[in-house]
Amino acid sequence: MPCAASCWQSPSLLRHPWRAPALYRLRSQAQVACGCSSSPHRACAGMHSSSASSPRSGPARAASSATTHVQPDEAKVEARSLELQLHNTMGRHKQSFRPRQSQGKNVSMYVCGVTVYDWAHIGHARVYISFDVLYRYLQHLGYNVHYVRNFTDIDDKIIARAKQADEDPLSLSRRFIGEFHKDMQALGCLPPTLEPKATDHVSDMVSTIEQIISNGHGYAVDGDVFFDVASLPGYGRLSGRAQEDNRAGERVALDSRKRNPSDFALWKSAKPGEPTWGSPWGPGRPGWHIECSAMIRKLMGPVIDIHGGGFDLIFPHHENEIAQCQACASNEDQQHMHNNGTDFVRFWLHNGFVNVDSEKMSKSVGNFFTIRDVIAQYHPQVLRWFLLNTQYRQAINYSLPALDEAAERLYYVYQTLLDAGTALQAAGDEGQQALQIALEHQQKGAGDVGELMQKVHQGMCDDLNTPQAISALSAPLKTMNDLLSTKKGKKAKGRLHTLAQYQLGLQETLSLLGMQVAHPQEQLHEMRQLALARANMTESDVTAAIERRADARSSKEYDKADSVRAELSKKGIAIMDTAAGVEWRPTTPEKQA
Repeated sequence: MPCAASCWQSPSLLRHPWRAPALYRLRSQAQVACGCSSSPHRACAGMHSSSASSPRSGPARAASSATTHVQPDEAKVEARSLELQLHNTMGRHKQSFRPRQSQGKNVSMYVCGVTVYDWAHIGHARVYISFDVLYRYLQHLGYNVHYVRNFTDIDDKIIARAKQADEDPLSLSRRFIGEFHKDMQALGCLPPTLEPKATDHVSDMVSTIEQIISNGHGYAVDGDVFFDVASLPGYGRLSGRAQEDNRAGERVALDSRKRNPSDFALWKSAKPGEPTWGSPWGPGRPGWHIECSAMIRKLMGPVIDIHGGGFDLIFPHHENEIAQCQACASNEDQQHMHNNGTDFVRFWLHNGFVNVDSEKMSKSVGNFFTIRDVIAQYHPQVLRWFLLNTQYRQAINYSLPALDEAAERLYYVYQTLLDAGTALQAAGDEGQQALQIALEHQQKGAGDVGELMQKVHQGMCDDLNTPQAISALSAPLKTMNDLLSTKKGKKAKGRLHTLAQYQLGLQETLSLLGMQVAHPQEQLHEMRQLALARANMTESDVTAAIERRADARSSKEYDKADSVRAELSKKGIAIMDTAAGVEWRPTTPEKQA
């Protein structure tokens, strides 16, 4: 049945960017809500059309529609009752985020990328999902975000791994860049604006090192170049470490040629069997820290708004980046730099560690899990949901029971979305009228959807408190399920209006978090198949167990029926008795007695 013509009417829906994202995303929501997203009726297709480009097909569709770039003619940024607060590591407190006045709505963000010598692990997943959410939310607020994430494609670890594998180091890094991209796509992370490779910017690193030496902050020894830490006042201000804390032989490499144990390598002289590049100091390769400083200056300018990474990068990597950028800055650069011309970053953001069963994840203790390991057993959206249920700055404890709980909860969310959409579509014109009103409320920030999104944005604006945003969904989800499944709920006054309002609010919140919402039925099917694999069962096995339970109940052998149900529950399969019959869904496996 074609949806009502009012499902998508106005091309100028954005009144409050903090309440409603770009037109393209709202169009996608309207398509999903009215049930015409997968194979729209001809009337629906025309109705949902706008000047925005068509959504791509496949799994990336929802992510694309959730984060379409907000153009100035699509949204008018008005005064907001909420303002984005971000915890700045440099200041050690939350600060209101605003772009530089000279930049208008443009925001620059750099996040340190991976050293590509191995498979990406769940610690990487946490970093890049966290900053993907920030990227999406900044765009949702109407900012034009220039997001750069690099690849370290030449490094001591890469060279060592290449020797072990008898592979060219650059070939090894190219291979793992491709695998990393597959992981990020699976997790629903949007591609950054730019992804520079270190090896493509060696000449920029050489120029930066030359400027550091020229300004009196670097020195060459036997083809190597070191940064003279003692020459730069203020070193250690990001981490709070004093220079005397950097004792040789601990976190600083022991080298008698250094003027100070804290001095770090800017350029490493050539060694047999290693890739090399030419330089004024002889053939060699850049040190690790210099690459980010040089690429940021080349691609983003002397100042950026946001620099992100994990807590482990605060010292020494980000501390050294600050020193390098300060040391190579020209007088003109310093006029634009932060904190009286010393800092090239306005906001430093760092995410917490991932622990495994309450112990820090480490290859040496054997509790190291790659993204591939996890998504072979759990849906990628489950891993994303699990990680977002902890605020990005806090440490998170990874465990299989925690993933099982995340899988069960996310299944409940997607099932609710699907059931609400089905109920609204089955209601015909009344359902479409409810959706129309819900869309109008969403645009104005009014009604149940407006109240829900206010709570969600309170969490998001509080230093991306994703657990708070997610918790705002709990009461609406319960209400929706009551309206969908109980006799009282099905007869409740305003049932369709409430379902429509909460459905749109749920979709918008999930989109902000980078969760796929366009095809919940597909997500549910994939999650069920993975649950069966974890249980080492097939669909036929579950069907047979359900039939055995039904036979036992018919024979009034209730203990036997309960036993069948309990055995399935131990394997992570929950049997649900519904008005439509017996169904099953993934659940957290019960522990063996």
